[in-house]
Amino acid sequence: MEFLTVDEKPISYVQAVKYLQSSGKLGQFIGDILRQYIIEQELQKREDILISSALTEQTIIDFRLKNKLTEPHKFQEWLQSNGTNYDTFHSSVAYGFKVEKLKASVTESKLQEYYIERKIYLDRVVVSRIVVETQELAEELQTQIEEGANFEQLAREYSLSDEKIVNGMMGPVSRGTMPDKLRACVDIASPGQLIGPIELEGRYGLFRVEQFLSASLEDTQLRQALQNELFEKWLAEKIQKLTVKLQVN
Repeated sequence: MEFLTVDEKPISYVQAVKYLQSSGKLGQFIGDILRQYIIEQELQKREDILISSALTEQTIIDFRLKNKLTEPHKFQEWLQSNGTNYDTFHSSVAYGFKVEKLKASVTESKLQEYYIERKIYLDRVVVSRIVVETQELAEELQTQIEEGANFEQLAREYSLSDEKIVNGMMGPVSRGTMPDKLRACVDIASPGQLIGPIELEGRYGLFRVEQFLSASLEDTQLRQALQNELFEKWLAEKIQKLTVKLQVN
């Protein structure tokens, strides 16, 4: 049975599978099919996931306005160039809304708990640092800063870290990726407070907390990202329970 035709030469399903095996992409291909299978099965079972035609139509109108496709012939050309037609495009937009609604339904009860579990990695801190070879030099620089010396200037002059060229500022750092002893000090510090010297990997660092960036589920982008992570976990669990047989005749 033909799978597709290339330069008028037919490629069978068997040959297509062999090509995917050779390229190492057969597993991904099957995984994508199983993922889609589970979503389709779940959508068929759930009567609560309904999308109004008006919402779909308005979304298409907004898309056409945004992409300057308001004229019918331009929109038709766009559809043809993307290998689709209006009915298929309409269905894909509606389908996208259904998947998002399914995602929200699947993850709603787990989202708060998952957010708390991940919060240590989601919270970030803007930190500046000066890293030197010896504790004696670190303590000397600490004294100078406490007596009014400029942190940024000392960072440029003495620090061994790459951030010296930007006055020692590391930028936003995930709390969860910080070494435990640094995080313990940062968590009780106030913005502008000097921390250290702290020994890390054989060197000594002075740290200054610039700003705390606390994560929140009120952040729409973050909420969406966590929903996506939970949804993928849910799909993976569903896929693991499937009995899958590859039959190539």
